Amino acid sequence: LEIIAPEDLASGDLSRFDTIVLGIRAYDVRSDVREYNARLLEFVNNGGTLLVQYNSSLGVFNQGHYTPYPATLSRDRVTVEEAPVTILDPASPVFRSPNAIRARDFDAWVQERGLYFMSQWDDHFQPLLSCADPGDSPQKGGLLYARYGKGVYLYTGYAFFRQLPAGVPGAIRLFVNLLSAGQTGSP
Repeated sequence: LEIIAPEDLASGDLSRFDTIVLGIRAYDVRSDVREYNARLLEFVNNGGTLLVQYNSSLGVFNQGHYTPYPATLSRDRVTVEEAPVTILDPASPVFRSPNAIRARDFDAWVQERGLYFMSQWDDHFQPLLSCADPGDSPQKGGLLYARYGKGVYLYTGYAFFRQLPAGVPGAIRLFVNLLSAGQTGSP
């Protein structure tokens, strides 16, 4: 694990990484991430994997056009941590390697499923999961996958920031798969 300093994001060699993970609210609080987003997209275009976790400043994110293809961040969320999750493409390598992801991997999540899901996205994005609070319509914008150039861009609003510290096994297994998405092929 290495934290990328602003000066490294500005001009460092990002090709030394296989995967870069942007923490929650990275675009909200780090001006260098906003300023050098083109370098992150170039990293993906050249074969890297970029995993972007949720941001809460909708205006900043949507007006910044930080995704490789058009997408609209929203306040959509799923607050019930037991809400059933549907794997939309079980054959996708994202759910097969290095861990086989099953419905049970969504058991024992804490506090919520996710927040700040995308409400709209370009056809280049593939939604990978669907879930909803009781009585609500299924939401598919919580985990989006796109090939961009030689690499993979992922957006997730799923609450890994809560699940990983809590040691939720299924969330850890899925997160490892997301980190490996660029090495496992397209969904």
